[in-house]
Amino acid sequence: MRSFFILLPYFTFHLFLLLLLTHFTSYTFSLCSQHDSSALLQFKHSFSVNTSSKPGFLSMCLSFSFKTESWKTGTDCCEWDGVTCDTVSDHVIGLDLSCNNLKGELQPNSTIYKLRHLQQLNLAFNHFSGSSMPIGIGDLVNLTHLNLSFCHLKGNTPSTISHLSKLISLDLSSYSYSNMEINPLTWKKLIHNATNLRELHLNSVDMSSITESSLSMLKNLSSSLVSLSLSETELQGNLSSDILSLPNLQRLDLSFNYNLSGQLPKSNWSSPLRYLNLSSSAFSGEIPYSIGQLKSLTQLDLSHCNLDGMVPLSLWNLTQLTYLDLSDNHLTGFIGEFSTYSLQSLDLSSNNLHGHFPNSIYELQNLTNLDLSSTNLSGVVDFHQFSKLKKLNSLILSHNSFISINIDSSADSILPNLVDLDFSSANINSFPKFQAQNLQTLDLSNNYIHGKIPKWFHKKLLNSWKDIIHINLSFKMLQGHLPIPPHGIVHFLLSNNNFTGNISSTFCNASSLYILNLAHNNLTGMIPQCLGTFPHLSILDMQMNNLYGSIPRTFSKGNAFETIKLNGNQLEGPLPQSLAQCSNLEVLDLGDNNIEDTFPNWLETLPELQVLSLRSNHLHGAITCSSTKHSFPKLRIFDASNNNFSGPLPTSCIKNFQGMINVNDKKTDLQYMRNGYYNDSVVVIVKGFFMELKRILTTFTTIDLSNNMFEGRIPQVIGELYSLKGLNLSNNGITGSIPQSLSNLRNLEWLDLSRNRLTGEIPAALTNLNFLSFLNLSQNHLEGIIPTGQQFDTFGNNSYEGNTMLCGFQLSKSCKNEEDLPPHSTSEDEESGFGWKAVAIGYACGAIFGLLLGYNVFFFTGKPQWLLRLCKSPRMN
Repeated sequence: MRSFFILLPYFTFHLFLLLLLTHFTSYTFSLCSQHDSSALLQFKHSFSVNTSSKPGFLSMCLSFSFKTESWKTGTDCCEWDGVTCDTVSDHVIGLDLSCNNLKGELQPNSTIYKLRHLQQLNLAFNHFSGSSMPIGIGDLVNLTHLNLSFCHLKGNTPSTISHLSKLISLDLSSYSYSNMEINPLTWKKLIHNATNLRELHLNSVDMSSITESSLSMLKNLSSSLVSLSLSETELQGNLSSDILSLPNLQRLDLSFNYNLSGQLPKSNWSSPLRYLNLSSSAFSGEIPYSIGQLKSLTQLDLSHCNLDGMVPLSLWNLTQLTYLDLSDNHLTGFIGEFSTYSLQSLDLSSNNLHGHFPNSIYELQNLTNLDLSSTNLSGVVDFHQFSKLKKLNSLILSHNSFISINIDSSADSILPNLVDLDFSSANINSFPKFQAQNLQTLDLSNNYIHGKIPKWFHKKLLNSWKDIIHINLSFKMLQGHLPIPPHGIVHFLLSNNNFTGNISSTFCNASSLYILNLAHNNLTGMIPQCLGTFPHLSILDMQMNNLYGSIPRTFSKGNAFETIKLNGNQLEGPLPQSLAQCSNLEVLDLGDNNIEDTFPNWLETLPELQVLSLRSNHLHGAITCSSTKHSFPKLRIFDASNNNFSGPLPTSCIKNFQGMINVNDKKTDLQYMRNGYYNDSVVVIVKGFFMELKRILTTFTTIDLSNNMFEGRIPQVIGELYSLKGLNLSNNGITGSIPQSLSNLRNLEWLDLSRNRLTGEIPAALTNLNFLSFLNLSQNHLEGIIPTGQQFDTFGNNSYEGNTMLCGFQLSKSCKNEEDLPPHSTSEDEESGFGWKAVAIGYACGAIFGLLLGYNVFFFTGKPQWLLRLCKSPRMN
């Protein structure tokens, strides 16, 4: 009994602990609120979830989580994936369904807005099918963290979001095509109320209506704001440098706001700043020496701005810097010796730097990317030294004319992680020998390497570089047979060399090709038929070789061809009708071959065709198109010159050339058909001279039907091709007069109608063609006086010779009574019936009438009838 009383306190203590534990456990593991559980289940059922799908290419989710799969009726919602409950009240206070692959509309009456205790909501990276953000979001007034980024919302951000005054973090970033926007009133209310905001991310949200003064309201968050990301928001105007002086700011991203200008502060930087990205904006001025105060800065991107001046030496003393990009500016100065070894990426390309290549770069052991292309650096670069940089992934030293890259071809440089090597236009005269098992792109174009490709290169190409997708050896002096493209290659560019021999059948193994450019070599033999079957081949350029045989006849349905250039060879036979399968084709150049066929009007259905050159072949017959309104809808360059075409000019085709009718006068910047690894080109006759357009402007339009056997009149409909810049119908059998409608071609720069059988007068209205700088009407049967004025005053004898009935000062052949005629006549004169002939006869009648009046006054006699009859001449037409 005594022992019982001794043990009683012990049992009592443990019983108390057990009851206490049971009490707290009941709070910790109790069922969540029935109200919240029901709201969550209804929210789940309003969306579909495809658990078998995987994230797309653009998705930032490595994988989908499918958290809602654990949400079951009758179970504790506090135990569900993505749900967080308050340990005391059991209310749901956190919901994270990011990357859950939810699909469906986010309804205005969604039950999620019933979770009034919610503090954190993350629905990022789902697909809400272009829903607008519901106004109900403003009911969640306890939210401190809201993330609705990249979930396919669109439209205006509701003003009710400003009700969330407790917000600490807000992320509404969207895809650039989602059309999400925020208006000035909502912006002002949000910044005014959410005074505790630490993170504000609105990337790709349209903020174009936010003025400079509204943007400056961010200074109201100076005590709280840590991260501000407004990339690609269409901000414009001049940004106050005060934003860069916010005392707690650690991250600032204003990139891709092309019209947002400003200057970097000369003092009072935000000292905690770690990440600064102003790339692709209109920031200008110098990089101040004070940038060296940012001792915590790890990433700095000022690329594609308008910065100038010297690169401050203080920049090289930022010891925490891991990423530095100053490319595409107007910076000068030299690269200092680095005092940091933490740098991982360095891009100073496309600037006006000078001085020697800094040897301290070889000591940057953590460097993965180095781009010093298009600078004015000088000195010797020792390629073998890069072997020290074991982490180097990308090495680009292209377009440097003052550096000399020392390549020791006797030993391999070991670059185990190298993926990209670009030494184009870098003055090298031999192949760099290196080991790089992961190599993907190699560009050695535009150098002084000559002779045959070394055997070790062939061996690595086929056996070592298993992942290589891009090889550019163009514009060198290479000889011998073509290298064999490895399996998996995407871009294979070997143009402008002296390669000889046939195109091997082993090319048929490279079915992954996207670009194949073998132009301007001395290749012979036939084009492999398999090339027409490659599913991804977009650009096939074999121009200016000695290839013979027929064009591949195997172009398959659904192919990817955009450019086919086989001009300047000895190809024969008819045109393959399988070309009509190339629905993406933009450029087709088959000129300067021996092709015998009629006009391929079956190409008229190609919706994207812009350039069609059939010049200098043996094509014959009439050029006709069907009655469809969609014949050659985008054609801008049409060259069928130097063939044997006959019949009337192709009115049925010309009237549908929409690409030559539509004029966009608002575009001021030059745009070309293609940029990147390949530039479309074409040979045309411009103002009487052969010219190879190395790049094709999207505004360039021309028709060349010269040197054929066309007959009949010039169709009036040509005058509706308002964007036409060049028209050449020379050396045919065209008859009739020059149509007045040609005066509508206000963009015309050259006109050649020479060596035809044109008759009648030159329309004076042609003097209104203000851009006309070349005119050739020679060797016709034109008559009358040559119009004068404006551009016509610049054309000489060569423009009109061979027209025996023409007269004017341009031919040094005066017209009868020319000294009595007005200096020029306008189109309005002719249209009103007052051409030069009418004026001349009127002048004569006036003179005779004066004589008659004098005769009557002084001699008081009757009217001579023969004088009256002379003055009553017929009205001129």
